[in-house]
Amino acid sequence: MPQPVGVILAGGQALRMGGGDKGLLTLGGKTVLAHVIDRLEPQVAAVALNANGDPARFGRAHPVVADSVEGFAGPLAGVLAGLDWAQTQGASHIVTAAADTPFFPCDLVPRLMLAAEGHDIALAATPDPERGLARHPTFGLWPVALRDDLRAALNEGVRKVVQWTDRHKTALAEFPATPFDPFFNINTPDDLARAEALLA
Repeated sequence: MPQPVGVILAGGQALRMGGGDKGLLTLGGKTVLAHVIDRLEPQVAAVALNANGDPARFGRAHPVVADSVEGFAGPLAGVLAGLDWAQTQGASHIVTAAADTPFFPCDLVPRLMLAAEGHDIALAATPDPERGLARHPTFGLWPVALRDDLRAALNEGVRKVVQWTDRHKTALAEFPATPFDPFFNINTPDDLARAEALLA
């Protein structure tokens, strides 16, 4: 499999933070999004952001691709936007990362690629004392070949990521959750304070 391109999902509504872009919050002197880009960029061939509204708020360093599905259709719409962009880049796969998750693993992409062998899709997961393995569906490896299938599913009203991935051969790439879960994301002001403490 050639090196995938990266798509940062920045389309969330950030309701628990009072609205706006969680990725543009400041963490350790730079935006949360900048932390995410710094982790993803070395692992992929190119990076795009998935976000709706005025793309100028993110600067001009990376292309911004908007959802093609009407209304707030959630992360699957962002995955589709990323797959459509990847098609124009000649890429066979994308890896997605959430814009509010600044500590995800620096080996995310190679481990997703390894897990995906013989499968259609790979999702990141961490051990969970109650559920066994907790899936992190905004962190995945997705083939461009499934973009029309995903478009049809979204048009049918499918919104939950795992509702669609369960229709396909989906592998899990397990990551350790110590000393803290690397897929910890910033949803609330308390989370931002915790992220500052983790960074320090």
